[in-house]
Amino acid sequence: MKHILKLGAIACAAMIACAPAGAAADAKPAAAQTVNATASAEAKRLNKLADEYYDALARFDPVSAGESGDNRFAGEIGMSISAKNRAAQFARYKDYLKRLHTIQRGALTQRDQTSYDILDYELTTALRFEPFPEHLLPITQMDSLPVMLANYAGGEGAQPLSTVKDYQAYLSRLNQLGPWIDQAIANMREGMKRGVVQPKAIMLSALPQFKQLVANKPEDSIYYTPAKKLPAAFSDADKKKLVDGYRSTIANKLNPALVRLAAFLEKEYIPACRTSTGWSALPQGMDWYLVRVASQTTTDLQPEQIHQIGLKEVARIQSEYARIGPQMGYNGPAAGLPTWVLEQPKYKPFKTDKEVIEVYRKLDAQLRTKLPALFTLRPKTPLDLRLEPELSRATASDHYTPPAVDGTRPGVFWSVVNDPTQYGSTGMVTLFLHEGQPGHHFHIALMQELDLPNFRKFGGNNAFTEGWALYAETLGKEMGLFDKPEDYFGHLNDEMLRAVRLVVDTGMHAKGWTREQSIQYMRETLGYPESIARSETERYMAWPGQALGYKIGSLKIQELRRRAEKELGPKFSLPKFHEIVLGEGTLPLALLEKKVDRWIADSK
Repeated sequence: MKHILKLGAIACAAMIACAPAGAAADAKPAAAQTVNATASAEAKRLNKLADEYYDALARFDPVSAGESGDNRFAGEIGMSISAKNRAAQFARYKDYLKRLHTIQRGALTQRDQTSYDILDYELTTALRFEPFPEHLLPITQMDSLPVMLANYAGGEGAQPLSTVKDYQAYLSRLNQLGPWIDQAIANMREGMKRGVVQPKAIMLSALPQFKQLVANKPEDSIYYTPAKKLPAAFSDADKKKLVDGYRSTIANKLNPALVRLAAFLEKEYIPACRTSTGWSALPQGMDWYLVRVASQTTTDLQPEQIHQIGLKEVARIQSEYARIGPQMGYNGPAAGLPTWVLEQPKYKPFKTDKEVIEVYRKLDAQLRTKLPALFTLRPKTPLDLRLEPELSRATASDHYTPPAVDGTRPGVFWSVVNDPTQYGSTGMVTLFLHEGQPGHHFHIALMQELDLPNFRKFGGNNAFTEGWALYAETLGKEMGLFDKPEDYFGHLNDEMLRAVRLVVDTGMHAKGWTREQSIQYMRETLGYPESIARSETERYMAWPGQALGYKIGSLKIQELRRRAEKELGPKFSLPKFHEIVLGEGTLPLALLEKKVDRWIADSK
C-alpha cells in the first residue's frame, strides 16, 4: 500500500504544479471515468455478441440445448444436417469472430476477459470443422435424432412432458422428424457418392434400433407414449386434441418416414458402408480426426502422444492391480484381475433394482456428511436419484441429467438396471462420484447457478466436463470410500477403462488398428466379455476422439493440484482449489491452467 500512496502523492504534486487551480481534483476521476466507460461499453458489446452466438447455437441444434437444460426451443428440432443451414451457421461464426476481434480485450474485467477467451476458442474450434462434411454422417448406433426423441417419450428425459404446452412441443418435434429423416437419407446418399460413409459394423449394430421404431399401428409406437399418459388435470378438449394429433402425426407422417429410413439403411446404405475401422480411412480423414482430437481434449496433443499417455496409465494401473488383488483373494497375474472379479458371485449381490438404488441412496447420504470438508462451493440445486424408466433402459447406461434452469427439475443420477442379478457392486462408489456428486452434479448444476453468460452456462467442452468427473472419482480415496479393496478395485477399473480408451481410440483412428484389435485389447486389459468390448469399441468408432477428453482432462486437473500443493505448501487449501477449478464453469484446459497459476501467484 505504501508504494501506491507514494506514487499517488507524486502524481498529485505534479498536477498541482502545472495545472490550473481546481483541475487537480477533477483530473484523476475524469480519467478513471473514461476507463470505466470504455470497459463498460466493451463489456456490453461482448455480452451482446455472446448472447447472439449462444442463441444461434441453440436455434441451430435445439435438442442439444434442451439436453443442457435450456428448453426455450422445445418445439423445434432444427435442421443442422442441411448443407444450406450448415453453411449459414459457419458464416455466422466467421462474422462473430470478426466482431469479437474488434472488442478491446484489455479494457475488460478479468471475468469478461475469460468470456472473451472462451468465445474466441469456441468460434475458432467450430470453424476448424468447416472443411469436413460431418452432416453426411447423421446417424450412428450411439446417437440419432429419431432415437433421442423416442427416449423422451416417457417424459423422464431432458424434454419435459407435464403441461399441455409441453405435449404440444413434443408433438411439434414429431411433425418435424419426418423431414429430418428424409434430409438424413439424402445426406447419406450424397456420402455414398463421395466415399464419406460409416463403418459397416456400427451400422449393422444401429439397424435393429431403427427397425424397432417402426410400429404396426400408431398406438403401438413409442412416440405415442405421451398420449397414453395424459395428466388427469388436462381438459377433455385438450386430451382429445392431443390424442388425435399424436395418432394422426404418427400414422401419416412419422411412421412412413421411419419405414423409409429402416429400408434405406438395410438395402442401400449398409451394403455401401466401408469395411475399414478408423476415421483416417475417410477422405481428408486424418486431418478431420486431428480437429476432433483438438476439440475433445482442448489441447494440441497429437494422437501418438495421447497413445503413449494411455499405455503409461495402463501400466501404472496394472501395478495397482498387483497390489490390491491379493487383498481380494486373487493371486494370479495382475492383468487377469478384472476377469476374475467378473466371475465372483459375491460381487453381484442384488436380486431387485430397488436394492441397487438403495445402495446409491446410502452412499449419497454418506457423501453429504463428507463433501463439506472438501468443498466450500457447492450447488444449491438438489440431486435426485432415480431408476432409469423401462422405456429407455435397454439402450441407456447409468448417467446424469442436468437440472432445468427454471428449477422445475433437479439434477438426476439415473441408475440403469436391466438385470439386477448381473449388476456388479465393485464399481458403484466410483460411478456415483462421477455421475452424481461431486462429479457432474457439482460442476453442471453449479454452472447454472453462477452468473455466467448463456453460452457458458449451457455450453462447455468434453475435456473439462468429463475430466472433472473423472478427477472427482479420485476424491473417494481422501473420503475413505475406497477402504474396502473391492471398492478401490472398482475405482481402478474405471480409471483403466479411461486409459484404455486413449490407446484404442488413437490406435483405430490414427495408427491403423482394426476393430478386432481394439476388441482384443479391451478384453485383455479390462477383462470384458466379447459383447461389451465390441459395443465399447464401436462407440469409439462412431465418436472419434470423444473418449479422449476424460483422462486428458482428469490428468490436467491432478497435475494442477500437485503444482498448487507443491508451490503453496501449508498455504494450500483443497476446498479453495476446488472453488478455483469450478468457480467460473467450464474452461478449455489451457485457460484453466492460467487461472490456477494466477491463483497460486496471488496466494503466495
